[in-house]
Amino acid sequence: MNTPVTRLSSRSMAFVLAGGRGSRLMELTDKRAKPAVYFGGKTRIIDFALSNALNSGIRKMAIATQYKAHSLIRHCQRGWSFFRAERNEYLDILPASQRVAENKWYMGTADAVTQNIDIVDSYDVDFVLILAGDHIYKMDYEVMLRQHVESGADVTVGCLTVPREEASAFGVMAIDKSSRITSFLEKPKDPPGTPDDPNVTLASMGIYVFSWPFLRQLLIDDAEDPNSKHDFGGDIIPLIVRNGKAVAHRFSDSCVRHSPDAPVYWRDVGTVDAFWKANIDLCDFTPELDLWDRQWPIWTYSESVPPAKFVHDEEDRRGTAVSSLVSGGCIISGTSIRDSLLFTQVHTNSYASLEGAVLLPYVNVGRHARLKNVVIDRGVQIPERLVVGEDPEEDAKWFRVTEGGVTLITQDMLDRREAG
Repeated sequence: MNTPVTRLSSRSMAFVLAGGRGSRLMELTDKRAKPAVYFGGKTRIIDFALSNALNSGIRKMAIATQYKAHSLIRHCQRGWSFFRAERNEYLDILPASQRVAENKWYMGTADAVTQNIDIVDSYDVDFVLILAGDHIYKMDYEVMLRQHVESGADVTVGCLTVPREEASAFGVMAIDKSSRITSFLEKPKDPPGTPDDPNVTLASMGIYVFSWPFLRQLLIDDAEDPNSKHDFGGDIIPLIVRNGKAVAHRFSDSCVRHSPDAPVYWRDVGTVDAFWKANIDLCDFTPELDLWDRQWPIWTYSESVPPAKFVHDEEDRRGTAVSSLVSGGCIISGTSIRDSLLFTQVHTNSYASLEGAVLLPYVNVGRHARLKNVVIDRGVQIPERLVVGEDPEEDAKWFRVTEGGVTLITQDMLDRREAG
C-alpha cells in the first residue's frame, strides 16, 4: 500500500511583509501602502503573494502591516475573510502595535517576525515562508519548500536570473555548482555570474524558506544584537551564508506560466513608470502575465457591480475600446479608448479620448478631455477639456511627469491647478 504524499505547504505558513510605503510610487502611496496599490483592473498588489500561497496549498498566513495600513487591512478583511479556523485555516493581520515598547514599532523585516513569535508558535507549523507583499508574479511555493527539505538548507532564498549589467540594483547571490550561496552582496558594482552562465546573476526576490525552530532561535539571538538592523537581507541571510547553509532557489523552477514556452514573469512595480507599463502590458494580444488562468487564479475582493456599458454611436462620439481592459461597472459614454486599462466603476463622457491610460477605480473623465500615457488615482474627477500627454512642460507645472513620460494625476493636483 502506497503511503500518501503530504504536501509540505500543509505544514507551512506564509508570513507576508506588507508594511512598506513604496515611496518611488510617489503620490500613489500617499494614502495607502505599496502592497495595497491597485493592479490589473480589479486586484491589489498583495493579492499575488496571497494567491500564490493559497494556490500552493498554504492555509495559514499572517500579514505584517505598518505604513498607512487602513486600505490594506480593509481589503484583506473584505477579500480574504474566507479562511475558517475550524478547518485549521488562518489569516491574521499584524499591525505594528508597540508590543515590545511604546517607542518600538517594527524595526526591520526580521523584527516584524520577532515581535510576533508567539502568534507563529500558535500556528504549530514546521516551515515559515517569508514573502514580500509588493511584487507581481505567479509561483508555486511547494516547489521551493521541497527543494529546501531535500537540500538540507538552513534557509532557501528565492532568486531571479537577471543580466549581470542589470544586477547592481539588487541584492545578489554568488553560488557554487550545487546552488549553495557562498556570498550575499547588496547592490554590488561588479555582480558575480553563475557557474553555468557568467553573463547572468542571481538576484534575491525577498522570498525565504526556513524551518520554524531554526528561524525562531535565530530571531531571538538577533533581537539581542545591538549592532543588527534586524533585517532579513541585511543581517539574517548574510549570517547564515557565513555560518550555515544557504541555498538559492531559481524562480524559473517554480514560476507558474500559461504555456511551457512562456517567459518567466516577475515585476517590481515600484516606480510610476514600471507600474504604468505592467498594467498597459496586460492589454497585449498575449500578455506575459495570464490573469485568465483558471488553474492558478488571482483571488481578490470583487465589488458587486453591473457589466461595463458602451453607449453612443455617432461620428466623434462613439463609445469604443480597442486593445484595452475595461472592468465591471464602467460606463464608456461616447469616448474613444485605446491601449488602456480601466478599473472598476470608471465613467467617461462624450468626445473624450484615452490612450495609454491607467484609470484607478471611480475615476470620472469629463467631456472633450484628452489623456495620453497617464495614471489617474482613485476617485479623481477629470475636468472637461483637460489635455494631458501632449505638452510635457505644461503637464509638469501641475502634475507628476516621470522620466519615462508618464503623467500621474491625483485629485489634490487638480485642485491646486484649479485654485491656481
